[in-house]
Amino acid sequence: MATQDAPVPELRSRATACAERLLEAERVLLVSHIDADGLTSAGIAASALERAGIAFEAAFEKQLDEASIAAIAERGYGTVLFTDFGSGQLEAIAERERAGDFVPVIADHHQPADAETEYHLNPLLEGIDGASSLSGAGASYLLARELAAESPGGKRRDNRDLAALAVVGAVGDMQASDGKLRGANAAIVADGVEAGVLEEKKDLAVYGKQTRPLPKLLEYASDVRIPGITNDERGAVSFLDGLEVSCRAEGAWKRWVDLTDDEKRTVASALVRHAVNRGVPAFEIDRLVGTSYVLTEEAVGTELRDASEFSTLLNATARYERADVGLAVCLGDRGAALDRAVELLRNHRRNLSEGIEWVEDNGVTETEHLQWFDAGDEIKETIVGIIAGMSMGTDGVSRDRPIVAFAEKNDKETKVSSRATGPLVGDGLDLSVVMGEAARAVGGDGGGHDIAAGATIPSGKRAAFIEHADRLAAEQLG
Repeated sequence: MATQDAPVPELRSRATACAERLLEAERVLLVSHIDADGLTSAGIAASALERAGIAFEAAFEKQLDEASIAAIAERGYGTVLFTDFGSGQLEAIAERERAGDFVPVIADHHQPADAETEYHLNPLLEGIDGASSLSGAGASYLLARELAAESPGGKRRDNRDLAALAVVGAVGDMQASDGKLRGANAAIVADGVEAGVLEEKKDLAVYGKQTRPLPKLLEYASDVRIPGITNDERGAVSFLDGLEVSCRAEGAWKRWVDLTDDEKRTVASALVRHAVNRGVPAFEIDRLVGTSYVLTEEAVGTELRDASEFSTLLNATARYERADVGLAVCLGDRGAALDRAVELLRNHRRNLSEGIEWVEDNGVTETEHLQWFDAGDEIKETIVGIIAGMSMGTDGVSRDRPIVAFAEKNDKETKVSSRATGPLVGDGLDLSVVMGEAARAVGGDGGGHDIAAGATIPSGKRAAFIEHADRLAAEQLG
């Protein structure tokens, strides 16, 4: 249960120590990761620093390694705030701290390396699951709450309005993959609801309820595959035309958000009946309904109104080297930055569609416990993981085993991305371990979360990597 004083009490002392250090700094370099969780982490931290009157500059890194940490040290900031990464690179960061290059403050949720630093806010250090209970944005939110508490003269003294961005980050980090945010995330949701910036409600668990016309909403809803509707444009139209609900207005298809509550219940009930009649298993049908997180201060029918769509919009900026645009949107720019973000999202969707088509045309290779494909330079390395996850369940790609995707990063390195499903994780699969150990075995490195992880390996090491990854997956899945 959230309270005004401490949404996640176990982490408050760490958050307080980090906040006190930041308030002592003359200026701060804020460095964050570039995915949706990283961008919302930066947005939360930047807002909190500005409100507390702390001078700062924001920067982004696709990957935090010794070279990038050395470059950060050369920028001459006495205090560096790392959000949504830093824990896994703590050895290199601590070495810079010992050398007097900068004092690190870390708000992260990834597995910490075996090193120590004084200002380290990470749920794993207090026994809280960083893969499902608290995201990087959530850690930044806890820090923002303590910054407000330690600087009561600042604007918006409790910073609870920033809970909305924290939820977007958690959703973007796949922490609601079982239909709802739980654990420490739930406490942050409660803060957002109390602050009036969030609404939590049961709804159809499909992507695009704010923006997609109804036929496209159902056609592209692939988390639960419904024969005759999923990936079937004519089938989706026929299904909607057969309902006793007006799904069109002035000749155009309505969106889900345009329907009344009664109309939504009618469509959802008919969709469940259709799924039952087509033999969809009961446990899959149960996944058709989940929890939606609505940002109440955003305009209805826009990409920013729904946490899932907001997170996708942010991914579309960062994956195309425009993290600055994503941060501007997080900080409230609803003009030029939002227009540019929407344009990038259109391009992102087009690239995703082409990528999925490439996978369908070229297929995947199956090992005993994995399936994989190598896109080479055909798919951008920043989106190959998203395409891998979206391909699961399409023709020829199973949802019963994890998928691993390779893409060319540069002349010397290959990017590896992996995705799993909730049931596979429930059976013991942890892709962060698989990716990390398999990558290190071939001279690379990796990590992430149990349901989604990545790695970078030397070029030419694909076969050896797959061999190690398949063995590790076999050990985890018994």
